[in-house]
Amino acid sequence: MQGVLTTPGASRDAKLGLDTPTKLPKSWRLGVRGSRVCGEWNNARVTFDPLLLADLGRSVKSLNDELVEFRRDLHRHPELGRCETHTTEAVSARLRQAGLEPRVLPLGTGLICDISAGSRAASATGVHTAGNPAAPRLVALRADIDALPVTDEKTVEYASTIPNVCHACGHDVHTAIVLGAGLALHEASLTSGLPNPVRLIFQPAEELIPGGSLDVIAAGGIDGVDSIYAVHCDPKLEVGRLGLRAGPITSAADLVRVRVAGPGGHTARPHLTADLVYALGMLITQLPAVLSRRVDPRSGLSLVWGKVHAGAATNAIPQNGEVEGTLRVLDQDVWEALPDLVPELVKGLMSPYGVDAEVEVHRGVPPCVNDPQAIEQMQAAAVTMFGEQAVTGTDQSLGGEDFAWYLGRVQGALARIGVRSPGHATVTDLHRGNFDIDERAIEIGAGFLAVSAIS
Repeated sequence: MQGVLTTPGASRDAKLGLDTPTKLPKSWRLGVRGSRVCGEWNNARVTFDPLLLADLGRSVKSLNDELVEFRRDLHRHPELGRCETHTTEAVSARLRQAGLEPRVLPLGTGLICDISAGSRAASATGVHTAGNPAAPRLVALRADIDALPVTDEKTVEYASTIPNVCHACGHDVHTAIVLGAGLALHEASLTSGLPNPVRLIFQPAEELIPGGSLDVIAAGGIDGVDSIYAVHCDPKLEVGRLGLRAGPITSAADLVRVRVAGPGGHTARPHLTADLVYALGMLITQLPAVLSRRVDPRSGLSLVWGKVHAGAATNAIPQNGEVEGTLRVLDQDVWEALPDLVPELVKGLMSPYGVDAEVEVHRGVPPCVNDPQAIEQMQAAAVTMFGEQAVTGTDQSLGGEDFAWYLGRVQGALARIGVRSPGHATVTDLHRGNFDIDERAIEIGAGFLAVSAIS
């Protein structure tokens, strides 16, 4: 079989530089029953049609060069959240070229596109529900499309042409991956047919709080969806590796802003006024400490300040000051308690200094919690394609991800996809201006998501 997707037990594609022979795990039992490749993973049986796998493999392979160039075009022209007009039009135009009918979201950026199952599911009608279990399930694949306000520091021909904006979190990669998966699935739907319809979601504004996924949800983008899958670039993993984790994989993330106010005065007489800068300093150092004693230490709470301002003269106590930061926590219950707890603690800390405080806790995103069954399906797809050694566990991070809003409503999972070139010891982290990827990850990701969508 050609392309990224391989027959069970075959060696991985030499083009990808992933030369370790495939060894299927003992708990992965494969065989052919009728016309289907069958397997069981953790007692959850998953079946794949070998002809459909072959079609997807050929399609993904044939699209690879185009997808790499597509990603590079997006990288040259990054756009911030809810300003992704070029990206939206580029994706929409390619889908229309393939004969699909994408729908742009009401706010003008981001889009949704449905791929029918074709003749394979013609005998089943409607949406899969408890009342209509024979109907094909609707599976969604999601990509985030926005960039970051970060200067591109790379010296490559596809470096950002937009000052102070670049794709430092890999959303250009995610977009190319889902586009490739969608085009391959659409082509297969016209030949082999698919076991279920698939919805592509190209989502704006993931980097904005509380996230563009809420725009998609408000527009009905996940109405009727039974499960949803996505990948995120992971520079800690080598290309060819897929990080999977059942349960929480990211943290909750909120914005905290505290404004303090006092009468101001001369720095020679702080006892006659409210020493606002001193109070602000105590708030910066003590609020994280007090929080750590008021919540379960297993919750992984982290409050880190990123912005502080007060005053303009060295000999004057200012009347106003402000500090902002991010509050992250791994535990859902603790996250839900923080909007009441933080103002209570700030009031107690500021009271001795005679300073008034106004607290804002802007809700960001809850933890992203992967459904165990969805992870089993992704794992089965990964093992079938690349072998057991391609799959690795991954830790829960303190990063926020608005994919969580989907997973609060629909079964699904987010996987981490390796983007670091083998042998490179230096890890360039996300959200840095020199972040880049091994572009072989695009073909791997497109094939992985395409097969995950038909698991």
